[in-house]
Amino acid sequence: MADTSYDVIVLGSGPGGYVAAIRCAQLGLKTAIVERELLGGICLNWGCIPTKALLRSAEILHYAQHAKDYGLKIAGAIEADLDAVVKRSRGVAKQLNQGVTHLMKKNKIAVHMGEGTLTGPTSLTVKGEKGEEKLTAKHVIVATGARARDLPFAKADGKRVWTYRHAMTPSEMPTKLLVIGSGAIGIEFASFYNDMGVDVTVVEMLDRIVPVEDKDVSAFLEKSLTKQGMTIMTGAGVEDIKVSDKGVKAKIKGKDGKVAETEFSHCITAIGIVPNTENIGLEKLAEMDRGFIQIDPYGRTKSKGLWAIGDCTPGPWLAHKASHEGVTCAEAIAKELGNKDVHPHPLDRGNIPGCTYCHPQIASVGLTEAKAKEAGHEVKAGTFPFIGNGKAIALGEAEGFVKTVFDAKTGELLGAHMVGAEVTEMIQGFVVGKTLETTEAELMNTVFPHPTISESMHESVLASYGRALHI
Repeated sequence: MADTSYDVIVLGSGPGGYVAAIRCAQLGLKTAIVERELLGGICLNWGCIPTKALLRSAEILHYAQHAKDYGLKIAGAIEADLDAVVKRSRGVAKQLNQGVTHLMKKNKIAVHMGEGTLTGPTSLTVKGEKGEEKLTAKHVIVATGARARDLPFAKADGKRVWTYRHAMTPSEMPTKLLVIGSGAIGIEFASFYNDMGVDVTVVEMLDRIVPVEDKDVSAFLEKSLTKQGMTIMTGAGVEDIKVSDKGVKAKIKGKDGKVAETEFSHCITAIGIVPNTENIGLEKLAEMDRGFIQIDPYGRTKSKGLWAIGDCTPGPWLAHKASHEGVTCAEAIAKELGNKDVHPHPLDRGNIPGCTYCHPQIASVGLTEAKAKEAGHEVKAGTFPFIGNGKAIALGEAEGFVKTVFDAKTGELLGAHMVGAEVTEMIQGFVVGKTLETTEAELMNTVFPHPTISESMHESVLASYGRALHI
């Protein structure tokens, strides 16, 4: 049994874990990372990156099928090759996995492949192909992430009932697909398979899809997806599923309270996540709430030397939040170890953007109009539609809008909400603005390039104060 000591050991190599390890190494700390499956975690291998590769294929298919809208002719049938689409997605994931492997070597981070179990706040064992190793450190960061939650009456089997992992590498194309849950994961897969020509039904128990978004965005997206051919059922629930070799029969209770049984070829469950925190030795070391590790703003747990970041801690459960926490945590550790040149700052959850890569895309940051009012703000809110934006019209992407929410008394930007083409690339402008505590005055006085879809951001700010120019 080998005995190896480090300054920092990171348990888990997802976007929180590997970033934390790199930052620790940059700060001169002897660092190790423990991973049981693939470097890069869920995000790079089974989540954020490969799903975007799938969605890109679906997007290209959509444009090819609508070539005539752009004055183009494409001879022959336009069809999706599912095997080739999946192969491309897996290739993208492999490339990123290899990139993380390179970064570990570049930063001289020791990689221990195997199942890690804490034996104390700053010690753990790793069971892998080399047998069992005993590792110790001055500090340990838990970054074990989370996994998809199963339905209580239908465990995902990879054949007819899928989680996101199964939906990414399907053995066959569904003919009629049921998607349970309309958060980011559910809606992205619904959008992908709908663009691929599948008959898609989305069931959401709350009264609107993408319920964390502004209600105007939810309403717009539902209308758009319905127009694309999806069946959207809100205020509904799946009460039971019977699985057979031919498909699934789902009992769905509609908004009217009536229960109907409908047959589907496949089902995707997207009803939330479960943190990967059981059976790793945390029971007496950290305070837990529904399985999530409770931490202070820098990632500290109740045990000295033990830290946690990412999806195994309270949400939002987003890769970029995990990465940011990883940097903050690494710098806080370095400061505790005597580095006077680092100045870690706690994460401001109000400035974390959310992005959903459906068609059309949605993106947001900060408070919705309703949440701002609930918080006691007197608000000024304005919306600018893409139909008033020259670049959006030229691109054939005039579907969408930008909405901004300000505090009427101070001019503080409280929130921004977008739906439409490439809004996931534009939201960062408002994220920077919120981080800098921007008011409407700075945004109004900012020169936006023309012609760009981002001009809609400027116009939405003007619209909040009754000064929109192009609508």
